[in-house]
Amino acid sequence: MIANNSSLNSSQYVVAIVEDDVLLRQEIVSHLKANQFETHGVSSAAALDDLVTLRPIDIYIIDLNLPGESGISLCKRLRERTPNVGIVIMTARVALHDRLTGYSHGGADFYLTKPVSPEELTMVVQNLGKRVKKLDNANDWLLSLRDRTLQSPGQFEKIRLTNREKILLVALSQANEFTLESGVLCDLFSDEDSDEGMSKHALEELIARFRKKIKALDASLSEPAIKSVWGVGYQLCIPISLVY
Repeated sequence: MIANNSSLNSSQYVVAIVEDDVLLRQEIVSHLKANQFETHGVSSAAALDDLVTLRPIDIYIIDLNLPGESGISLCKRLRERTPNVGIVIMTARVALHDRLTGYSHGGADFYLTKPVSPEELTMVVQNLGKRVKKLDNANDWLLSLRDRTLQSPGQFEKIRLTNREKILLVALSQANEFTLESGVLCDLFSDEDSDEGMSKHALEELIARFRKKIKALDASLSEPAIKSVWGVGYQLCIPISLVY
């Protein structure tokens, strides 16, 4: 194992490993944590979706043979929704066709075949982290998942969000083209005792109140923070970065 090196300043990167082999996942998580990376391990794409609502991820390490949604599908979805993240495929598939598919369809930055040297994986994550941080957008609004606040770009002003507003923004910011159907959004707010989600009228009121909050914070916005897409639902129109 590589000795810890504080000069790498790797603690600023958040890494998620998606691997259904429990022992391998634990080994990778332990190794990266020992090298000062904040690392989280999950076994499936569904579990990862739950994780990213709680902790923004900079770099993903993804196995291709996953239960449920495939690794390639997950990589493609992540790349479409968050273009600047780092994606590492780590798999037993060694065929050239699989490697090309990983790059062309999955949008992977690196394609590593198992067994992978822990030292090499550490260097891959470190180099990807440098690129990811350079691409951080200073014009993004910052959504704090822990504090439930939204901060405007380049300013210190923040607004306090309701839990429903936070859920709404996280869902839209992670969606393809930042757009979701009204029905999907309504279903996000079903309570624990009922399968019924929020009514469309209640959703409209939630979004209207949020628009007023944003406009009060930044009157220079030329269009609503969330706009209605006819026949579909709603689209997020401000760039948002999730922070902890």
